[in-house]
Amino acid sequence: MPPENPTAEPEFQRLLGGRVNVFAARFPLTPGVGLRRMLETYNDVLPDTLGLFGAMRLDAAVVACSASHYLLGPDGDRELCARLSARAGFPVASSTRAVLEVGAELGLDAVTLVSPYVPWLTETSRAFWERAGLRVDAVVPVPLPDGGHDPYRVTAQGLLDRLDAALPDDDRPLLFTGTGMGTLAVLEELERRRPGRIALTSNQASARWALRAAGAAQGRSAAPPAAA
Repeated sequence: MPPENPTAEPEFQRLLGGRVNVFAARFPLTPGVGLRRMLETYNDVLPDTLGLFGAMRLDAAVVACSASHYLLGPDGDRELCARLSARAGFPVASSTRAVLEVGAELGLDAVTLVSPYVPWLTETSRAFWERAGLRVDAVVPVPLPDGGHDPYRVTAQGLLDRLDAALPDDDRPLLFTGTGMGTLAVLEELERRRPGRIALTSNQASARWALRAAGAAQGRSAAPPAAA
């Protein structure tokens, strides 16, 4: 995961509830480079980052960075995960692959995309999902109060305020993109306001995939993580 992501590990721990052990490795810092080059670097160093676990016996690994995999497109993302799995000897999935798998299980064919990214990366995300067969009917951008973009600085109240202001008045499923924007408290409030509306996040999908993969590796059935 990115070195400054403050969200993925706490949300994984909460979603998984101690049913599996979670260990993390982080990509290196990339001082002085732009966003696109930073994301490209994450893809370049991903095999070595997985290698930081050494001889630790892992059942599965999730790459908790969606943005870097948007650059690969759905086919490149799938191929990279397949190569990493073959090299590691256990299943490896990106958070984007996990979203597609869980979305297929839920029967999703169209979503409203909620994105904290800069505009070009939001558009790259939208194109990724649509090329993967998931139609994006609307986009809700989530800028910061000062107009900037930083998933790690989006607060729960700020996200709720943005949804109140910009969310289409329908029951279309919501897809919250990225592993760095905190969403669990927001999902609880959305469920209170609109019971039954589907809302899927990158960390939710990743935790669900990881729980299933770990259960399969250990020869047992893995129940889905608790709903947030």
